[in-house]
Amino acid sequence: MSARVLLPWTDIEVPEGVEAAYYDGGEAVPDGLADVEFYVLPYDRGPEPPKLIKDLPALRVVQSLSAGVEALVPLLPPGVRLANGRGLHDLSVAEHALALIHAAQRDLPRWFAQQARGEWVREHTRSLADSRVLLIGHGSIGQAIERQLVAAEAVVTRVASHPRPDEDVHGVAELPELLPHADIVVLILPDTPATRGLVGRAELAALPDDALVVNVGRGTAIDTDALVAETRTGRLRAGLDVTDPEPLPADHPLWTVAGVVITPHIAGGSASFYPRAKTLAAEQLRRYVQGEELLNLVEH
Repeated sequence: MSARVLLPWTDIEVPEGVEAAYYDGGEAVPDGLADVEFYVLPYDRGPEPPKLIKDLPALRVVQSLSAGVEALVPLLPPGVRLANGRGLHDLSVAEHALALIHAAQRDLPRWFAQQARGEWVREHTRSLADSRVLLIGHGSIGQAIERQLVAAEAVVTRVASHPRPDEDVHGVAELPELLPHADIVVLILPDTPATRGLVGRAELAALPDDALVVNVGRGTAIDTDALVAETRTGRLRAGLDVTDPEPLPADHPLWTVAGVVITPHIAGGSASFYPRAKTLAAEQLRRYVQGEELLNLVEH
């Protein structure tokens, strides 16, 4: 089988018989793409690369490098298969989630500010060890976070959309009973109708004083106004890699709330991501050319 593919990198090995064109999302779209069958979307390059889907009449497969692909589904013509980047971001996001937790528990912003002032003032801080962590979202990324939490000797309670008693996973319907016992809540959720606003005023109010809310999934899972209200008083703390709205406006109150650590949606983009993404793309192209089942296909 021969095929024409559109790739975001020039340094990826393509199978014999495959002709590759290249588009990294940040330059002009190349000409002559009418026969492209397989499109590997550039990662984290804004809204333009997905718009190209409608202009590829021979397209058969879209390979996303993101785990969440909700926004792509409406763009797919009939008969076009979609594969996501499940597994590519697991360790990057897990590292970042733990970094946010450690920054908050060990009060790193305070010590960084002291360093800038040349001050030496010591005080004991909170710890992750022995903390009760409620992990909401137990897919591959959630499982990677759990492994690091367990290594840190935290006590982890798993939550998913539906209970899986044989795996000791609770369902989201049990959150009212689980939240009052959590020192730390970690959310790793996609943006879906079921997850939007899942953690709202009532859920935040159910958390004990000084609890930490960490979000490395999608910002829409948390009611932002409710989070601002709870963190402004100092009752709750937060570590956020995602927000709602996003990007967070420069004048948004979350930026200046004490006890809130914010990073700009960069958890999944560490140095380990790109070699893994290229390996996945090469394997998917091999499978496509050989007529084998593709990995990570998404039903839509």
